Amino acid sequence: MPGENMTMTYSAIVHDKDNNKVVHVKFERDGDKGTDMAEGVLPECRIISHNGYSKDEISRLEDYLRGNLDDLMAKAKVISNPLKWL
Repeated sequence: MPGENMTMTYSAIVHDKDNNKVVHVKFERDGDKGTDMAEGVLPECRIISHNGYSKDEISRLEDYLRGNLDDLMAKAKVISNPLKWL
């Protein structure tokens, strides 16, 4: 059934065009018309692009990003430093 499972992935810490440190977070799920996608950016905790999610769902995803900001940034920091992989 569409929408039952959602996958979240996140990037390492990268620099945006203004040289600010950011992390990109992507949410995906099976939708009625293919894959629904929403991409957010941290530390702003804002969804910057989406397809297939309602305004209410986008608001809840942004709430999730705000509520988990510290944890997500810490996880992104780990994958940003390849030496920690060893």
